[in-house]
Amino acid sequence: MKTRSMALLGEALEAWAYTRAGVIDEVKNLPRSALDFKPTDASRTTRELVQHVLESGLMMAGELTRPDGDFQRQSYPEFLTEYARSVTRHRTKEALVEGLKRTHAEGAERMLAAGEIWMLQTIRQFNGEPATRLSWMQHGIAHEEYHRGQLALYARLVGRVPALTKLIQGD
Repeated sequence: MKTRSMALLGEALEAWAYTRAGVIDEVKNLPRSALDFKPTDASRTTRELVQHVLESGLMMAGELTRPDGDFQRQSYPEFLTEYARSVTRHRTKEALVEGLKRTHAEGAERMLAAGEIWMLQTIRQFNGEPATRLSWMQHGIAHEEYHRGQLALYARLVGRVPALTKLIQGD
């Protein structure tokens, strides 16, 4: 997807593409047996963590491009019901990877279609404070990077070298 025609939005979309590709690489790096791994009882399994990235990305793209977008217009579970119904049955590694690719492409297209001027308009965040849609998108990207880091840790805990480490080392 070529996004350079809109400087700020294009850069944000490129950052999201890089982050999502990193999440996908970490998922691909894990063995299928690790999908149900979780470091503690209080943690999400790998599958649940990836499911959460899918759901959050759909919610981000949906709410940021919605004319009446407002992250306080309903509860978080209601947002998931509204936006994430299409990904609740992604159970296999292949389905999760495909879902990550597809939902990113669809979300990026929605934001590109909304346009840079739209993304510079304000939206109410979960904390009630206003922010530009573009700055909230950066929050969403950071959120995915956070979970990418968790997936890298999960890789270490199941005896794998994280995908990003392999890339840096030239493996």
